[in-house]
Amino acid sequence: MKTLSAIIILSSMAIFSIANTVRGKVISVIDGNTLEVVSDQHETYRVVLSGIDSPELGQEFGEAAREFLEKTIKDKPIQVELQGKDRWGNYVGVVYINKGTDLRKALLTNGLAWVTEKETNEEFKQIQQKAREQGAGLWQEESPTPPWVYRRQQSMMQPKAG
Repeated sequence: MKTLSAIIILSSMAIFSIANTVRGKVISVIDGNTLEVVSDQHETYRVVLSGIDSPELGQEFGEAAREFLEKTIKDKPIQVELQGKDRWGNYVGVVYINKGTDLRKALLTNGLAWVTEKETNEEFKQIQQKAREQGAGLWQEESPTPPWVYRRQQSMMQPKAG
């Protein structure tokens, strides 16, 4: 009976995993870590890359991050592992290109993203540190402002609704 339960659980996990993998192509790059993907089944997904955060378009290197993504993946076949949704309803996921290259690592390597505040992935932190040591991308600046700090600063500058 335990074997049957294990088989059922593993099978459902495999089905869940398959159901959360989308193959398709990027039809639009919104910013340095947000994409619109159309699946092979013609469904559209707005995907935010998990574990990283690129500069906002109003920040230094924000446009460079968006352009990097456009050159790297627009209209090319990709695979997305969906991990859930963010508070705005966007899908959060991992995008793979070129038979398994993790797009997040490419952004980090080129100094076009930070590891998010809550990310615990040590490999990502090492990639970011190496980019910082090499002065890649945003790390050319002495003290670049992380996008989550920039967003907070921008929201504090907005007039309060009253």
